Amino acid sequence: MINQPLLQDAARGDRRAQFQLYKRCFSVLMSVCVRYRRSEEDAAAMVNEGFLKIINNLPKYSPDTPFEAWIRRIMINTLIDDFRKNRKVNELIENQDFTNHQNHDGLVDFNTADLNFEAGQLEAMIRLLPPMSQKVFNLFAIDGYGHLEIAELLGISEGTSKWHLSFSRQRLREMMIQAGVGYLAKEKK
Repeated sequence: MINQPLLQDAARGDRRAQFQLYKRCFSVLMSVCVRYRRSEEDAAAMVNEGFLKIINNLPKYSPDTPFEAWIRRIMINTLIDDFRKNRKVNELIENQDFTNHQNHDGLVDFNTADLNFEAGQLEAMIRLLPPMSQKVFNLFAIDGYGHLEIAELLGISEGTSKWHLSFSRQRLREMMIQAGVGYLAKEKK
């Protein structure tokens, strides 16, 4: 639990308080970063960048807002800012196959799939999505943003955001089928 005296000391520049706050926030911030970065090293670097913004903005923090929600929002905004800053470089490096994937006649029963599937497996599959699709999926499905917000944050159209979400869901469905998660429904007659 993070208490007000710790936050006040950290906001005043007390290095020990800032270090204690960092240790207490690390797992929350890292859980956000690993959803948006392909490597743990990149995620850890982003945690540090996000935490610096948290420390710089601590005087603006209002105790009326849950602290964890506040730091998650700052971390997500830091990740999006980094994405925008490096967008041109990422577009040059990114080479993804957007060809149509084989269509399956069955459906995955997600209730059964849940019983046989661990969160770690899903996180690994999400990391295999193309970077932009991964960001849109995370922002929409996990962080609760709407398509209009996502479009504004990532500098894309609302329709493009919807396409990336649809594409992500389809690819995740295909990966789950390939991994043998759940079962295929009987063929439609």
